[in-house]
Amino acid sequence: MRDTGFGRAAVLSIHWQYEVVDPDGIFGPFYAEQVARNHVLPNARLVNEAVRVAGGLVIYTRVAYRHDYLDLIPNTHAFQLIRDQEAFLEGAPKSQIVDEIAPQVSDLVITHTRLTGFFGTDLDTILRGAHIDTVLLTGVATNLSVLGTAFEAINYGYRTITISDGCAAESDQTHLVALETLGRLGRLATTREIVDRLRPSNADA
Repeated sequence: MRDTGFGRAAVLSIHWQYEVVDPDGIFGPFYAEQVARNHVLPNARLVNEAVRVAGGLVIYTRVAYRHDYLDLIPNTHAFQLIRDQEAFLEGAPKSQIVDEIAPQVSDLVITHTRLTGFFGTDLDTILRGAHIDTVLLTGVATNLSVLGTAFEAINYGYRTITISDGCAAESDQTHLVALETLGRLGRLATTREIVDRLRPSNADA
């Protein structure tokens, strides 16, 4: 990735799955309206496109389980709900990433079974292999998996930039409170700021 002023960056696109952001998904009633009203998906897509053009890495993290759920430990209400409703099954249509932000051939997809894409996966190894030192974060929910991913990224030694209008939570208030924490952990940026920074004329300046 060309020098952008914030190191070698990859974007982590977190949980853009039908089960999460579609009204008919198991968590759609919590997040779909916020995602649509705040144009979060189009913003996240623009960030992904800008990173690709700049030669960076786009990585999706998604949740999916075996059909017997032996890989799901239901130690939270959300995990228990997933099991009770038989959601996020590997291969099920609603477990897929939504078409609006579907991965491209050059992108990577990390499947995991816990709160974030770092736990129990090779995500850190991939980022280190690609010499990444900064991760851009988009996804759902700001206060849960996005924040959790930021915590883990920092513990692994990465810098974080959270795209403030590329994430969503159950409410605007919850989203803003989470952004306060994310802003203390790393940087916040808007979609426009990232896209403008990654334009060739700016990146090469």
